[in-house]
Amino acid sequence: MEKRVFGNTGVAVPVIGQGTWQMEDDDAPGAIRALRAGLDLGLTHVDTAELYGRGKVEEALVAKAIEGRRDEVFLVSKVMPSNATLKGTVAACEGSLKRLRTDRLDCYLLHWPGSHPLEGTVRAFEQLVKDGKIRAWGVSNFAVDEMEEVLALAGPGRIACNQVLYHLEERAIEHAVVPWCEARGVAVVAYSPFGNGHFPSPESAGGRVLASIARAHGATPYQVALQFLVRRPSLFAIPKASDVAHVRDNARAASLKLTPEDLARIDAAFPQGDEPDSLPVI
Repeated sequence: MEKRVFGNTGVAVPVIGQGTWQMEDDDAPGAIRALRAGLDLGLTHVDTAELYGRGKVEEALVAKAIEGRRDEVFLVSKVMPSNATLKGTVAACEGSLKRLRTDRLDCYLLHWPGSHPLEGTVRAFEQLVKDGKIRAWGVSNFAVDEMEEVLALAGPGRIACNQVLYHLEERAIEHAVVPWCEARGVAVVAYSPFGNGHFPSPESAGGRVLASIARAHGATPYQVALQFLVRRPSLFAIPKASDVAHVRDNARAASLKLTPEDLARIDAAFPQGDEPDSLPVI
């Protein structure tokens, strides 16, 4: 499994990890088996949040999946904006640690911009780092102006990542977010890289391009899409998979080598589009 330095952390992290959003609705034993299979295949970046299933995903799925293997895992969770005061962030982190049955998180994120002043959230993050409860921190669903605000509060070299919506038919982050993050050493993590159930159909023009490239490489269209989304050194992806076969498919994407011609065909089939007024979020 290919690894890259994860933003400003200095830690090498798999380019493809495992997301757990909406996993609370899946068969629990199957989801745990899938997460463990992912660890076996090198998908050791595991992303979760206190929001997911109101803590159920952390406690009933992720904690069980990583039991006995914590040191293998780059574990990420998130604080809800409604909890992101100075004291609330610390309490939320401690709640996640308890549910995950671990003493630290490798990265802790603010799930999306909220109404509480960011100053308190950043102070809490830095206190959690000092106390050894988290090793790094970042944000999720932040546009460039919001990133600028965090940077002004924290200073350079403190923001580990920005986790954002990114898939073939939603490339808005390429306009400004990705360049901003790359210039400042911030990792960009793609959530819902398959469009949250809206992957290009085989009958569509884009779907046919993916299928053609996949055939040429002995791969699947999903693997082609995933490799395109991590084509730059700053990019990581965390697809969710509750089935072992899907996990294996995701893992194989890391070793796929797309040619410049492949990248150009995908770029043309799924145009970036105009820069939006706001960052897309689901």
